[in-house]
Amino acid sequence: MTDIIINKKDDIIVKLVHYFVTEKDYKPIVVNGLQNEIWLENMNNDIKIIRLNINYIHNDEQLNNDLRKVDAIRRNIKKKTYTFKMKVLNILVDCGDSVTLKNTDDIESIEVKKISDIKKNKFVNEYFPDLKDKINSKKSNVIDMFKMTEELNDKTVKDDKKMSKLFKNGIPFMTYTLIFVNVLIFILMLSPGIYNDFINLFANYYANVQNGEVYRLITCMFLHGNSIHLFFNMYALYVIGPEIERYYGSFKFLIIYLLSGVIGSLFSAVLITSPSIGASGAIFGLFGALLYFGFNYRATLDGYLKGQIIPLILINLLVGLIVPGIDVSAHIGGLIGGLIVSLMVGIKGFNKKNHVLHGLIMTIILVGSLAYMLMLK
Repeated sequence: MTDIIINKKDDIIVKLVHYFVTEKDYKPIVVNGLQNEIWLENMNNDIKIIRLNINYIHNDEQLNNDLRKVDAIRRNIKKKTYTFKMKVLNILVDCGDSVTLKNTDDIESIEVKKISDIKKNKFVNEYFPDLKDKINSKKSNVIDMFKMTEELNDKTVKDDKKMSKLFKNGIPFMTYTLIFVNVLIFILMLSPGIYNDFINLFANYYANVQNGEVYRLITCMFLHGNSIHLFFNMYALYVIGPEIERYYGSFKFLIIYLLSGVIGSLFSAVLITSPSIGASGAIFGLFGALLYFGFNYRATLDGYLKGQIIPLILINLLVGLIVPGIDVSAHIGGLIGGLIVSLMVGIKGFNKKNHVLHGLIMTIILVGSLAYMLMLK
């Protein structure tokens, strides 16, 4: 029986891809028109892009051309993903002896002729300290290659199932419950002599909140001035609510809705002097949650953030500025609140401890600052 010989370059590439995908949660990205290159992305890592080039680089001129190509692709990905800073780890596995590697602020190029080269690299050890322990320096045999390939496939299947679950339609019980409660309260307000009592007792008015009636920051979210006001808010909740509930889960959805609504109410109490009612602050919080979701999955959902989410938010903010009588401060406050509360609670299946901590700290600081400003008003 003839032994199967594993190509040295293939061995290096498979080991590195296996490590970055299974250990560091990088995902392949398709770059059209390229051959013998593998591009990986992880927008939550300091090194957001890893490029592995199997092509032969025979001199410095070819290297310079290659680096210009890498930088052009990097700029394109950076633009599409709204990323301010994007560092690329450029791994070359086949360079001529006369080639002198060059690094820039955005591209770190390293040559890897054997696994020990990357294990000894100072830059790699800084950003991926566990790589030297996770990758075996010994040349792989057929069984090793099969095992790594199988694990890569399993990881891909697992990620696909995770994404499918995230976008799987279900019954948005919490959304429908909130709509029901809002409609029920509005019907109660239509009873003779009740409307003014509800407004006087539960509307958001800064003087009452200053006097300790903090509950108004929540109760005002469930009051509406008329049927048109109710219809537009409930229609918006009906459209966007199921999406947010699906992406975050019912409990987190409720937290986002209520907390961003409270933050919107605080903005309103600080910035305006008239009573304020309505669920629009909380609904703009859902817009903020949608923006946070789109940003985190911006590499996967190409164009979704720019083509749908941002225009939707801008149109709704613009309507609030044009139409008289709308509390724009609650909209802006709710949007900001939705962003930071979403960071705190995390997307379903995507919940990093540092994000939770940062979101919690930002929420406490924002609410504390608004409360302080309200007391000074």
